[in-house]
Amino acid sequence: MGNRITVPAALCALLFLMVAMPHVGLLGQYGITFLCSMGIFIILSASLNLVNGYMGEFSCGHAGFMAVGAYTSSVVGVFLFVPDQVFGQPWLPMALTPFAFPVILAAGFIAAALAGLVVAIPSFKTRGDYLAVITLAASYIIKSAIENVEAVGGPRGFAGMGKIVQGMDAVVSIPWMMVWIFLGVTFTIWILRRFVYSTYGKGVMAIHQDEVAAEIMSVNTNKMKLIAFMLSSGLAGLAGGLYAYLISFVNPGSFTILRSTECLVMVYLGGMGSLTGSVLSAIVFAILLEFLKPLEQLKWVAIPLLLILLMQFRPEGIMGNRELSDVFPKLKRFYRFK
Repeated sequence: MGNRITVPAALCALLFLMVAMPHVGLLGQYGITFLCSMGIFIILSASLNLVNGYMGEFSCGHAGFMAVGAYTSSVVGVFLFVPDQVFGQPWLPMALTPFAFPVILAAGFIAAALAGLVVAIPSFKTRGDYLAVITLAASYIIKSAIENVEAVGGPRGFAGMGKIVQGMDAVVSIPWMMVWIFLGVTFTIWILRRFVYSTYGKGVMAIHQDEVAAEIMSVNTNKMKLIAFMLSSGLAGLAGGLYAYLISFVNPGSFTILRSTECLVMVYLGGMGSLTGSVLSAIVFAILLEFLKPLEQLKWVAIPLLLILLMQFRPEGIMGNRELSDVFPKLKRFYRFK
């Protein structure tokens, strides 16, 4: 019993510490934004690892699912709480924003999961490079569609989410986005961990080993692909919603192939099929981006170069397919979910 409450207690203590630090001057706005960006990277890296790592497919259109979640969460939030020229007067008072925000994020999750469903269906007959082309094409279709919808600003982008964050601050003055992103990261790790070690997760890993053999052993590979794609894309949509409210503005230029490349770099840097690796690689990648920020666009020369060196000298990534509990066996008692 003691072991089971250790992880939740540690997470609650960490959340309390994160909320308290800005109030005592130990964490400024720059630090909050940096930690929030790191959290969003963790969600993106872990969600893509489900498809590319655990299932062994190659998806490279994660930015498209992120865009669906970002725009859906933004539109739902503005529609409910912010007066807008297109959507008219708000339906709910601003005082309800802290309670409605999970619903706003859930809308982005569901919309992105449905987009993943549309992509998953043609993937039934494809593998490897063909799936990469499908996901890449889907990402471009989503971006082009958003650019041509004037109701959400077209190529100019969509704003208004900052007023919702300010509304939450007016109710209780805490770093709300850091809290929501922390909860989003915790939810992502929890649900992926539960999924991977469930019956469905074992079916997904069977597809990775040999799809034909998995079908012979009565694994419904189409159903497994469908669930994995929807969960992965839904979590990318959750990351998109959090990203939109973090920067209070979204435009199609934020969801280009560069965003998908960031996700791929993190997955391969951390290790295929390792949640611990996804978390570590997201942290390393966030720190690396800060160090390379003075290089501006040249950082996109340095980061792919790092990936090439990684493939040459450690192709399995930082963790390979191992988890933290595999490196430190005594920690296994903290990861009991059944």
